[in-house]
Amino acid sequence: MTTSDAPPRDTRDAATAHAWAALGGDPALPAQVTYRPVSGGLPARLPVAELARATVGVCSLAAAELGARRSGGAVPAVRVDEGAVATAFVSERHLTIDGRKPTNFAPLSGFWRAADGWVRTHANYPHHRARLLTALGLPGDSGPGELAAALAARPARAIQETVYAAGGLAVAVAEPGESEIPLAALPLIESRRIGEGAPRPRPLPLLEAPRPASGGLPVSTGTASGGLPGNGALPASAVLPASGVRVLDLTRVIAGPVATRTLALLGADVLRIDSPRLPEDPDAHADTGFGKRSAALDLAAPEDRRTFEALLADADVLVTGYRPGALDRLGLAPDAVLERHPGLVVAQLCAWGWSGPWAGRRGFDSLVQAATGIAAIEAKGDGDGHPGALPAQALDHGTGYLLAAAVLRALTERQDTGGGRHLRLSLAGTAAWLTHGIAPATLVDGPAHDPAPWLAETASDLGTLRYARSPIGSPDGPLDWARPPGRLGADAPRWL
Repeated sequence: MTTSDAPPRDTRDAATAHAWAALGGDPALPAQVTYRPVSGGLPARLPVAELARATVGVCSLAAAELGARRSGGAVPAVRVDEGAVATAFVSERHLTIDGRKPTNFAPLSGFWRAADGWVRTHANYPHHRARLLTALGLPGDSGPGELAAALAARPARAIQETVYAAGGLAVAVAEPGESEIPLAALPLIESRRIGEGAPRPRPLPLLEAPRPASGGLPVSTGTASGGLPGNGALPASAVLPASGVRVLDLTRVIAGPVATRTLALLGADVLRIDSPRLPEDPDAHADTGFGKRSAALDLAAPEDRRTFEALLADADVLVTGYRPGALDRLGLAPDAVLERHPGLVVAQLCAWGWSGPWAGRRGFDSLVQAATGIAAIEAKGDGDGHPGALPAQALDHGTGYLLAAAVLRALTERQDTGGGRHLRLSLAGTAAWLTHGIAPATLVDGPAHDPAPWLAETASDLGTLRYARSPIGSPDGPLDWARPPGRLGADAPRWL
């Protein structure tokens, strides 16, 4: 595989060690990971590159650990290329569908001047756009000019609360140290064992279905680009660490889907479930739907709910990406689920943390950056105080890899101890780690970052996709997904 010629970097830095400790891992294992450096991949004032490589590094290590535990061997060394990390952390920007580049932010999403500062809005979804305009008393066909005038006349915190009360999305841009979010109290990862049970050892299958040794992508007609030889798939005799693991995916947008596409990459049977009343953005699914199947179920409808419960009974993992308590009315509170299905791994993701006055609010990466002081730290420096943004939606992507790592570690622990697991992560928790918990490292200079070797192309039901390959390191070589994303809701709600 084409990589930089720079030597691997020792991984024993504080960020990687901290993330692995938060996952409850053996403190000796981070020495098994090395990073191959690049320069200029994710430039920022905050240590974004350190966060990115650490989250991918611990996810790669957790995958290697699970594979070793299931096969009965020692945990092998893994290598992560920072060029792959930097490319994958902006995967939605590299995506093209039949040559078309999706629009990542709608015209009414962004930073706007308020009477006493700045606000950040998020109006990518039609219902959020409508609620934003309604909250401000604007007609439904209003454009950026009308929105800017309405926001400039109001204080930032008043905008925030007015829009929130209407079900829309806007937050005041906080200065460092002045966030309303209790960052010091937010853990990076929460994990608890629930219930007792016999260990659940599951050996790896002896052999997976053959994969092509070269040329194209697995189960696709794709080809790598930018000088990447072959498809980078594992050898035909390889067995993936999460082979046979069944994952129900109730997540949306970026962070949760990044986690579940990573589990799919590692061999899990991932079945995404969406409500027919709340469809996902098709372009977002084209980026994060790799390796998965997608079905539509209305969990409030009795027949669909019975189908879902049957799926849950045979699942190993349930991943959700909704606000705290949002699924409780459907009987999907973690304790209730684990009482019905002992031994399950229940992994939850939210925006603002699991307690405190903001816990129940809707949120996205860009809003969390604004509300936690990150946007002020990354200000453009143009003299007018315009807030800035990280070079990637790093809270989404970083939390996604941490969530996948937490699931992999829970599966490893369940091999020995049994019982269920309840995992919780949040974008704000990752923001707290970025702003207060990661010291900038002394980086080893490498070649200038070039994303081309980490981009590939494949045919799919959605069209020809050009996409960013996964950055997950493997002792056997680079991985790629066994299937491209299909159409949302087009698959039968059943396990393979």
